[in-house]
Amino acid sequence: MDSDLLSQRKYIDLSHTIHDGLITHKGLPAPLICDYLSREKSKKYYAEGTNFQIGKIEMITNTGTYLDCPFHRYEDGKDLSQIQLQQLVDLDGIVVSVDYKVTKEIHADYFRNLELRGRAVLVHTGWDTFWNKENYLVDHPYLTEDAAQYLADCGVKLVGIDSMNIDDTRGNTRPVHSALLGQEILIVEHLCNLGKLPKEGFTFTAVPPKWLGVGTFPVRAFAKLD
Repeated sequence: MDSDLLSQRKYIDLSHTIHDGLITHKGLPAPLICDYLSREKSKKYYAEGTNFQIGKIEMITNTGTYLDCPFHRYEDGKDLSQIQLQQLVDLDGIVVSVDYKVTKEIHADYFRNLELRGRAVLVHTGWDTFWNKENYLVDHPYLTEDAAQYLADCGVKLVGIDSMNIDDTRGNTRPVHSALLGQEILIVEHLCNLGKLPKEGFTFTAVPPKWLGVGTFPVRAFAKLD
């Protein structure tokens, strides 16, 4: 590709930074990030002036900004190793803005009369401003069941949100996860910086490792603007 075209592209990072001790969900453990082999200890294995660090990470899969695939909800659903790259990379994106100060209940009417088929639908609420604070974890914006069913009927590829959960977590049902993942529509939660995106005119990418038997994992999510 022409270097001038590459230089004109703009990338917007939509992922939170994961660090040792980060709480993503109340009641779930924070990641432990440490040395497996420190630089100091590695010196005995290499020539003078040469050292390496090998890290060790212990964490649950629902950490930071992460992607849910069908296996997260359904035992016979596709896991991360079965998700194709075309479901994750350079998806035509659209931002739907619903300010959390106006409402935290995002129903189907917010998505009507929009061209959604085959797109990554990113719901911008502004809730990410509370990231890593106590109130981020409670009373967050969420989609309603009718919104999820409308998005599924429209044939979207992926739905993302910049809050703690795409479902209302005050109860123990998860109708949005059930409706979307049941139709193999991927979900990305804990996004950020959606306010930096235009409504349209960008692509969205969120790629996790190719894990067998895993339904959720952190991603480096980003948008590409031309």
